[in-house]
Amino acid sequence: MTAPAAPGAAGARILVVDDEADIVALVAFHLAKAGYRVSTAANGTDALAAARQERPMLVVLDLMLPGMSGLDVLRELRASDATRDIAVLLLTARREERDRIEGLSVGADDYLTKPFSPQELVLRVGAILRRIASAGAGPSDVVVHGPIEIDRGAHRVRVNGQEVELTPTEYRLLLLLYERRGRVQARAHLLETVWEAAPDIQTRTVDMHVQRLRAKLGDAGDLIETVRGFGYRLRGPAWRGA
Repeated sequence: MTAPAAPGAAGARILVVDDEADIVALVAFHLAKAGYRVSTAANGTDALAAARQERPMLVVLDLMLPGMSGLDVLRELRASDATRDIAVLLLTARREERDRIEGLSVGADDYLTKPFSPQELVLRVGAILRRIASAGAGPSDVVVHGPIEIDRGAHRVRVNGQEVELTPTEYRLLLLLYERRGRVQARAHLLETVWEAAPDIQTRTVDMHVQRLRAKLGDAGDLIETVRGFGYRLRGPAWRGA
């Protein structure tokens, strides 16, 4: 079902995926009230079909789905050129750190544990969408840092001329490290800036995204330096003889 567009929030489309009808109704109501256009799905297969057809800006995705799990849905979204840039906010009843880390490592932009406050969910959705809008408003020039090339207009990254597929959060993290290259960025500061999160929650989120970003950048990932006890820094490319 699709809720009518409401004023505000630029009418961004949000896909809510959960097999619990009361949760879907609650989330859809509050998102529609905040000005979003809301579609819903009750299982992974329908969620993927809706994501491909409707191209929402963000998916609110439950991990505990019948049949195809939320993590499997997330993997499918990130594997497809048509859906890999869609932001994902995970909903999970699992409170173990390993479950949250797995979701973030697969490519989720944020997560919220059940039970949750509908108001907090709306705020988190808004924060993610503002980050997307902010990234889209940047300059359209291409910047180069050693083997890494960042096209800030197209939101694309290449390493040694080969395109690297990054999630929106990974892209924003890399861009921030580039813009503040040579300076140590504390984990709490990265949470506040990239995730717009309170500085006292889950700095492990940053570590997992940095780890995944390094892996995707290959040898160029060595440019992201861990400063023990503080955070991360993008250092110069002198290691390549540049």
